[in-house]
Amino acid sequence: MDQAADREVLFIVARATNGCIARDGDVPWAISEDLKRFKRLTMGRSGTGMPMVMGRKTFDSLPGLLPGRAHIVLTRDPDWKAEGALTANSMEQALELAGPGDFSVIGGGEIFTLMADLASRWEITEVHEDTQGDVFMDALSPVEWVETARARHPASDNWPPYDFVTYLRPESQRGPCG
Repeated sequence: MDQAADREVLFIVARATNGCIARDGDVPWAISEDLKRFKRLTMGRSGTGMPMVMGRKTFDSLPGLLPGRAHIVLTRDPDWKAEGALTANSMEQALELAGPGDFSVIGGGEIFTLMADLASRWEITEVHEDTQGDVFMDALSPVEWVETARARHPASDNWPPYDFVTYLRPESQRGPCG
């Protein structure tokens, strides 16, 4: 069996109606169910944790190292290091560090753009509000992505309503990794 064909490259993001994904170096929401979902998704199909590729700002926004998952930080700074993180200075290095199995891409905006052709699946938390921020992401193209699942959640705990949405890339449009 061709391992690349079975490889899942999972992109995970929370995005406001107006496209905002970050404000002041952090996600503008801390919706409990979204955080639980993020953990479930990044633990992967086997439940043993999948490597997570991210930019330096995304790494800095984490509360610390997330247990059970490799943290691959893609940065232009060749001298950047952080305890417990693997550093990559190119997409090719990040892919090598991720290894041959499934991995996730968790942000930020530049990393999503750089690695977009590799994605096999997007898991998006669509937050139903226009949010002030400084990093924005366009909605996915319905030509390239097919919505396959949606779970609606009403406003609660002072958070706006949101949906968990899964998008898959049609097989005919998949890149070399996904």
